[in-house]
Amino acid sequence: MEFFLIEWLGKPAWMWLGFFAIVAALLALDLGVLHRRPREIGVRESLLLSAGYMTLGLSFGGLVWWQLGETAGLQYLTGFIVEKSLAVDNIFVIALIFGYFAIPRLYQHRVLFWGILGVIVLRAIMIGIGAILVAQFSWALYIFAAFLVLTGIKMLMVENDTADLSNNPVLKLLRRRFRVTDTLHGERFFVTLPDPATGKAVRFLTPLFLALILIEIADIVFAVDSVPAIFAITTDPYLVYTSNIFAILGLRALYFALAAVLHRFAYLKQALAVLLIFIGSKIFAADLFGLEKFPASWSLGVTFAILAAGIFYSLWRTRSSLQPISNGDI
Repeated sequence: MEFFLIEWLGKPAWMWLGFFAIVAALLALDLGVLHRRPREIGVRESLLLSAGYMTLGLSFGGLVWWQLGETAGLQYLTGFIVEKSLAVDNIFVIALIFGYFAIPRLYQHRVLFWGILGVIVLRAIMIGIGAILVAQFSWALYIFAAFLVLTGIKMLMVENDTADLSNNPVLKLLRRRFRVTDTLHGERFFVTLPDPATGKAVRFLTPLFLALILIEIADIVFAVDSVPAIFAITTDPYLVYTSNIFAILGLRALYFALAAVLHRFAYLKQALAVLLIFIGSKIFAADLFGLEKFPASWSLGVTFAILAAGIFYSLWRTRSSLQPISNGDI
C-alpha cells in the first residue's frame, strides 16, 4: 500500500496509475471491441465517439475538482479546452497527409490509433522536460509565454502556410533510406516482397506507415505550441499531462466528424492565434498588476469567449457553403 502513496511529480502514485488505467481501458475498448476490423467510420458514429470522449474528459475534470480543489479543476478544464481547440488545427494537417497518400477512410482509423499511442509517449517526454525546466528555472515560464505571444502574432500575419509534402525532408529521407511500396497493401504498415534487383524477399514500408510517421512528426510540431500553452495555465505536471491526453484521445473521432467540413472553420486559426497571445500575455499581466497568478476562472472565461467567437464567426461567414450530409455518411 505504501507504494501507491509515493509521490511522483507532485502527486501520489495511485492518481497516476488510475489515470493510465483509464487510458489503457479506453484504448483496449477502441481497438479490441469497437474497431476490431477495418471499416469506414461515418459521421454519426464519429460524433457519438467524440461526445463520449468529451464526456469522459470533462468527467475526469470533475474528479480533479473534487480531489484537488476548485483552482485545479478550473486549470484542468482550461487546459483541456485549449488543447482540444489546438487539436482542430492538427486535423487540417492530418487531412492533408491522408489526401497526399490517398489513404482511404477504411484504413485511416488504424493510422490514427497508433498515432495516438505515439502521442501519449511523446507528450510525456516533452511535458516531463518542461516540468523540469520550470521547476529548476522559474524564468523558463516567461520564455514559454514570450514564445506563445510570438507564435500567435506569426499565425495572424501568415495567411497560408500549407505545407508541400512532396518536398518534405523527412519523407525524402525515408524514401531514400528505405524500400517503400508505390501502393497500399491493405492496413499493413510493412510488407515482404521480392526485391526488384535481386529477387530475394525483403521488407518494404507502405505509404500507410509513411503517413503514420508524418502524423507523429506533425504532433511534435504542434506540441511545441500546446505544451508551453498549458504550462502557462498551470505548472502542475499532473494537470498538464492528463488534460493533454484526454483532449487528444478524442482526436481520432473528431477527425472523422470534421474532415469533411474543415472549410467551415476558416477563421478558427485566427481565434487560436488570439488565444495563444492571451495565454502568453497573461503571465506578464499577472506580474504587471501584482497578482500571484492570473485567476483561473478569468482564464477559462476568456478562453471560452475567444474560441466561441472564432467558431461562430467561421460558421456565419461560411454558411453559404453548407452542404447536406448524405445518407452514406450517416
